[in-house]
This record gives sequence, structure tokens and C-alpha cells, in this order.
Amino acid sequence: METEILYADPEGFEDAVAAAVGKLDAGEVVALPTETVYGLGANALDEDAVAKVFEAKERPSFDPLIIHIAQRELIREVCELSPELDAVVQQLMQAFWPGPFTMVLPKKSVIPDIVTSGQETVAVRMSEHPVMRAICKELGKPIAAPSANRFGRISPTSAGAVEKELGGRIPLIIDGGACNAGLESTIVRVELGEKRPELHLLRAGPIVKEELQKIGKVIRPKKPKKIEEAPGQLESHYAPSTPLYLFEKPEDFEPDPSLSYGLLSYRGAAKDGYIDLYDWDVVEELSPGKGKLPEAAVRLFFALRQLDESGVDAIVAESVAETGIGVAINDRLRRASAKTRNA
Repeated sequence: METEILYADPEGFEDAVAAAVGKLDAGEVVALPTETVYGLGANALDEDAVAKVFEAKERPSFDPLIIHIAQRELIREVCELSPELDAVVQQLMQAFWPGPFTMVLPKKSVIPDIVTSGQETVAVRMSEHPVMRAICKELGKPIAAPSANRFGRISPTSAGAVEKELGGRIPLIIDGGACNAGLESTIVRVELGEKRPELHLLRAGPIVKEELQKIGKVIRPKKPKKIEEAPGQLESHYAPSTPLYLFEKPEDFEPDPSLSYGLLSYRGAAKDGYIDLYDWDVVEELSPGKGKLPEAAVRLFFALRQLDESGVDAIVAESVAETGIGVAINDRLRRASAKTRNA
């Protein structure tokens, strides 16, 4: 299969949107930009189309998908909401939509089981990316769109990264530029609590705990469930092909003289403990010199991909402060290193 790339720049925006809608309406899959990462989209109401997403990504059927809607009011068409739950959902939508925020809610029967891995809940969000929103609106149906990469690999934040991952597997990529959030959306399961809404934090992301606490009680699951409630919950995920190591402290790093090493550094600063520890073959910095967590989040997957393609034998990653969006960055690093840790 030949993969076409269309640029959704001002001159080509309408043509790119029309081409994407045509493919999606015909039951095909299309890689689409969002503010977080690029997604591999399909008509969420078409089981055969959604099956092509799983096939292209080599994604296991037990891992559910997020669906995207174009307007807030459409949530009632895909979710079964009591008046009490609807009131909470309206609060959350007003606060965080459009944006990198996903809610897990009771689903309506219109959503096929393949989307939710047979569960009675569905993950829903509304992207703020103008290309994704335009395509979703023109299609007139929800779009199922997990990240546009092979399963378990580094999430793509550019059309070029999508082409490297899925070129030849999908018919069309819409190039909407680099993603400006860089990390996948925050996911919460929304429930009614006795006093305040309960927001079960299933995946950390750009919408941080401190923001969520303004609306409800934030609960982090203590133990992972046997069935995945939402994407990105597997222990090993977001992983480069190159072994990645995440140590508790710099002194734990004992290099093998026969191997070459790359460093994923927070800001390239000696006080972080790693930059002067070894004569690194390659160094990628998340926030060069500044130590700004939002910048680090945007650059994380790009920097990981650069190191993965550099040819080093192993990657060592510095963790960041466990605060704000740093929680999500460390979460991705832990999952990226899990395969190496368990080898």
C-alpha cells in the first residue's frame, strides 16, 4: 500500500479535510494530528473500519480506544448519562474541552464493542486541534483514534514520525504540523461520589491533578486491573526499540565498556547528576538549560525517537520532578523502561 501525505496548511486545509473525510466515510483509516500526538483515525461506528486500526497498529483487542467528538453536546449521543452524572460531565467539559482531557463514561449501544474491548464504558475527548476538529465535524460521526504508531512504540508527534511507523500500512496521513502538547491526554473515569465527584486518574497527562481537584476528588488506582479501562495503562508502553534504563539515582548506572550510550537529559545540567557521569555518545535534552516541565513534555517523544534512531546500544533517562506535568513525563519513562527492566 502506498501512503499519501497531504499538508493541512492554509492553502491545502480544505482539500486535506475533504480527503480525510472521504477516506473515513469509505471505511478507511487516516492518520490525523491532534494537540497531543498524531492519532490513527477510523469511523468509530464502523466495526470493520475500527478493526483496520487494530491491524495497522498490531494492537491487541483487549486495549480499548478513545473516541473523538466535534462538539460538547454530542457526548449524550455516545454516553449514557444520568442527570447527576451529566451535571459533573458538563463541569468537566467547560473546564477542559476542547483540550487534552479524556473522560471514561458509561457507553450507549451505538458504540461497537470492538472500540471498548467489550466494556460498558467508553473513553471520549474533544481535541482542540483545528484539523482534527474540522474532520470530525465534517464526518458527522465520532472518530476512534489511538496514537498512530505500532503498538507499544514511541507515540508520534509529527507526520514524519507517523510515516516511519505506519508508512505502507495506511492510505493517508494528514500533516498538521508538530503537536504542541506532546503527551497523550489525561484520562479519568468519572463517577458520582458521596460529597464530591470522584475522578479516577487512569492516565496522567497535560491536565494535571491540581486542576482536576478543583472539580472533584482525584483518585489514583492502587492496582492495575486485569482488563484495561483505557489506553496507555500497560506496564510496558511508549518504548523505543533501543533498551532504555531509568535509575533511581545516578550512582546506580554502571556502564558496560563494550556498549555505546545515549542520555535523555532533562536540561543538560550537571546538578541533575548524569551529564558529567559518562562520556555519552549522544545527548538529547528535554528543556535545554531551562528546566521547564511543559517544554520537556512537548519534546519527550521527539527526543526519545532521536535517541532510538541514533544507533546507540542503550539509552539512559533522567527522571524529572514529580510535580505537575512531571508526573506524566515520569509515567511515560517508567513504561518505556519496563521492557528493559523485566528482560
